[in-house]
Amino acid sequence: MSSEGYPRRTSQLPHSALFTMPIQDMNHKDRALLSYEKARAIGLSYDMTIDDLLSLTPKFWQMHNDPAVLLDGGSITLLTIQYNLCAGTIARYTGRRPELVSLVEDLLQYRKHGQFMMTELGHGLDIGNIETTATLLPSGEFLLNSPTPGAAKFMPPTVPAGRPCVAVVFAKLIVNNEDCGHRPFIVSLNDGKQMCTGVQSKLLPFRGGPHPVTHSITTFRNVRLPRGALLGSLDKPSNAHANLMNIIERISIGTIALGCLALPFMQCYATIGTLYSLRRQIGGVHRTPILSFRTQQMPILATVANAYVMQALQRWAIAQFCDTRLDARVRHGIAALFKGVMVQHSQQGALGVSERCGAQGLFAHNQMTTLHNEMRGIAIAEGDVLGLAIRLINELLLGRYALPSPENPDSLLARHEAGLFERMRTLIAHVPHHRSAEVNRLVLPHCQPAMEALGHRMAYDAAVAQGVDPALVELYVANVVRLDAAWYAEHAGLGWAAQQDMETRAADAVLPQLGRYVREMDVFAFVSAPIVSDERWGAFVDGLATYEGNARVDVFDSRDVLEVRSEMVRSHL
Repeated sequence: MSSEGYPRRTSQLPHSALFTMPIQDMNHKDRALLSYEKARAIGLSYDMTIDDLLSLTPKFWQMHNDPAVLLDGGSITLLTIQYNLCAGTIARYTGRRPELVSLVEDLLQYRKHGQFMMTELGHGLDIGNIETTATLLPSGEFLLNSPTPGAAKFMPPTVPAGRPCVAVVFAKLIVNNEDCGHRPFIVSLNDGKQMCTGVQSKLLPFRGGPHPVTHSITTFRNVRLPRGALLGSLDKPSNAHANLMNIIERISIGTIALGCLALPFMQCYATIGTLYSLRRQIGGVHRTPILSFRTQQMPILATVANAYVMQALQRWAIAQFCDTRLDARVRHGIAALFKGVMVQHSQQGALGVSERCGAQGLFAHNQMTTLHNEMRGIAIAEGDVLGLAIRLINELLLGRYALPSPENPDSLLARHEAGLFERMRTLIAHVPHHRSAEVNRLVLPHCQPAMEALGHRMAYDAAVAQGVDPALVELYVANVVRLDAAWYAEHAGLGWAAQQDMETRAADAVLPQLGRYVREMDVFAFVSAPIVSDERWGAFVDGLATYEGNARVDVFDSRDVLEVRSEMVRSHL
């Protein structure tokens, strides 16, 4: 069952006063501040502990699968920053520094807000070259500075939001004028009402589409930090890159955790699409639900199949990622490809289903466009999908490590993966260097499709191993074949007609069970779209601002009418 193993710890929230508060007429700033309270409510529902953060317990992953994200994407953005990135990073040091335990507890209990500040305006994904400095002073304190405009931290939400806020800030440690590599520092940003001395936050305009978050540009000017603000050692690491990868470990955890959010997104699209397509009917006396048309069915059925198969991939990927016996690079690679395919299939579902809801699919109150925009941000956060793909595929082509081999090597998706990698290995074998112009032109553009092909094959293997309904698995294969139809026609002997027949047979097998599949997803309580039922739609319309009056407006100006009449008289003389 789709919701099995995913207890609904937030089941009381959808009908609470906090989550039912009307927000349509609320300004963006107030909505953004309200998201902090919603994040707190979701977080406290999980009673998260330091052990949950460090051991990555099932509770940690359940939070990132919680369908409460469907009600306010801004709240889960704040929550995963606070719990995974900020509290998670600090928690790593509590074993040697027990005085940090109380701070982590404050973050977990939402007595303080927490942020994570690594990316800089002038460097983006190039985190190895961030410029923020923390200079050791003779007193043992540190002086934190943003030396250039490009060193501004972009775009953690750092403006005051009612509670004191601390951040894990990444900076270059300077000792005796020597760059000793990157370190995380604990920095107080504001007291909930105003910024701390030397910390400046500029509120960015709100993003168009998703739930608003107070994203900001933050700079530091001679901010004095106590010795205890440093997380880690003063010693210069022997391997700067290894040190950087170690201190940003929570980013890799966030890669797979944020990918998990795509599952409730897909379940939401399938639920809304199914219920709306049953409710919406055409015809006169004999009404027919639009779900009876194959054009309406296909995006919904595809999303259902993708959701069930992605859930199987998720369970497998989390187990692999948490297995510390595996090479860390392999675990990170699995996280990367998992996020890539989860984002891919979520966005397919958003567009496919919302378009089949016609004009209704365009409105934010029907959730789909908002969630689509939320996923655009997720695709970038904690590892941009394209950046992850370029790194992963190049490392695999160079033979630095290998990912798990296919369990079903003769499957269509395994053959597709093998074919793409064979072509890329042929290309890279004839270039002078893996950073050459030829690789830039011939290999880099194919890295993301190659990573997705890996993910598709692993998803298929996971679904088969976990006993996902074969009809759903077959429809998933048909969905994936459509993504590279030419390759399958050219290399797998699967022409256009054969591809269409495969999809039709799979859809015919899934359709009779659609209601059961959607019901077992168990996200209806978190679906707020009014188009799913007549009752909800009626209540929604009754709550809209209504304009009435007694005004009268003449269609024609009286002078124009007189001129027309005079012209008519003259024409008859």
